[in-house]
Amino acid sequence: MSRTLFVLAGEVSGDMHAAGVVAELLRRKPDVRVFGIGGEKLRGLGADLSFDTRQMSIMGFVDVLRHAGFLRKVISELKGLIRAEKPDAALLVDYPGMNLIMARFLHDQGIPVIFYISPQVWAWKEGRVGKIRETVDRLLVIFDFEVDFYRRRGVKAEFVGNPVIEELRDEQLPPADLFLRQHHIERDAVLVGLLPGSRRQEISKILPEMIKAAEMLGEQYNAVFLLGRAPHLDFRWQDHVTGGRDIRVVECRSYEVMKYSNLAFVTSGTATLEALCFGLPMIVVYRTGWINYQIGKRLVKLKSISLANIVARGLGAAGQAVPELIQHDARAEGMVKAARQLLDNPALAADMRAELLGARDKLASAFPSKAVTAIIEEYL
Repeated sequence: MSRTLFVLAGEVSGDMHAAGVVAELLRRKPDVRVFGIGGEKLRGLGADLSFDTRQMSIMGFVDVLRHAGFLRKVISELKGLIRAEKPDAALLVDYPGMNLIMARFLHDQGIPVIFYISPQVWAWKEGRVGKIRETVDRLLVIFDFEVDFYRRRGVKAEFVGNPVIEELRDEQLPPADLFLRQHHIERDAVLVGLLPGSRRQEISKILPEMIKAAEMLGEQYNAVFLLGRAPHLDFRWQDHVTGGRDIRVVECRSYEVMKYSNLAFVTSGTATLEALCFGLPMIVVYRTGWINYQIGKRLVKLKSISLANIVARGLGAAGQAVPELIQHDARAEGMVKAARQLLDNPALAADMRAELLGARDKLASAFPSKAVTAIIEEYL
C-alpha cells in the first residue's frame, strides 16, 4: 500500500532542504507520494505541487497584509487537499507564518506533524513556543543551542545537524585558477562578492546600494564583482541597475561567489550561514521598508541579526564576528568603509576567516537529510 507525505516548503532555501529529505526518502521508499508546496527541486523529484515557492515569496508585515487574500486562498486549498488525501505524515520546513497555521490543522486531523528547521522563536515571537508544544509531534532543529532553549520551555527538540553542511558537501566547484580562466579574470584582481538575497523585495532595496559601493571600490582597487543570482529569479528586470556601470560584474552561482571572493556583501539570511561555511570574510547588510523596520526593531530581541554572528558568537554575545549594516547604515558609503578595513588589513580578514571556519564545526552532522528521513519513516 502506497504512503503519502504532505510537504510545505514556502521558500527557496526550504525547497532545497526539503528536497534533500525527499530524495533520500524516495531512495528508500520509491512508492511514497509527495504533495504540497515547494519549488523546482521538489518538483524535479516528482512532488505534486499545488503552489510554487515563487508565489510564496512574501516577506515583511506590510507585504503579508497586502497578500492576505492570496494567503487565505492557499491555506483553504491546502486544507481541502489534506482532507481529501489524508496523508500519513506532514513535513513542515521553516516558513513559520503559514506552517504553524497548518500544524494546528494537521494536528486536529490526526496527522503526525514533523517540523524541520524550527521557527526562530529565540529571536522573536517566543509565544509561538506554546503552539509548537501543542501541535508538533517532532521538532527537528538545525542549531545545537536550540535544544536547550526548547528544553527550558518544556519542548523536546532533536538536533539533526545543519542541512547547509550536507548541501555544500555535494557541491562540485572548479579550482580557483580554472574559474578565473573561464571568466577571463586577472590573477591579481580583487574579487568582491555581491549576494543581494533571493527575494525581489530584498533585492530591490539592497542591490542598488551594493552596486554603488562596487563603483566606489572600483575607483580604488583592481576589482571584479561576482554577483550571486538566485536560480529562480529572472534578472533581466535588473539590467538598469548593472547596465552602463564602469565596473565589471560577473553573474555566477552563489556558492561560486562564496568560494572565490576575497570578501562579500551578504544580505542577512541563510546566505550568511553558507558564507560562514566557506570562511568568507563578509559584511552583512539588510534593508526593508520603513514600517517593517519600525515593527521589527521592537520585536527582535537579538544583539546580532545574522546567522553568521549568532553561530560564531552565540545568542547573547555583545561582539560580532562580522560587521552588520542595518537599514540606514546599509548604504554604499558605510559598505565601502567596512570593505576597505578588510581589504587594507589582510590580517584582520584572515582572523575573520579563521573564526568563521572554526564556527562551522558547531553545525556539523554527517547527513541531516538521513536523520530526518529516518524519523519520517517511523510514521510511514
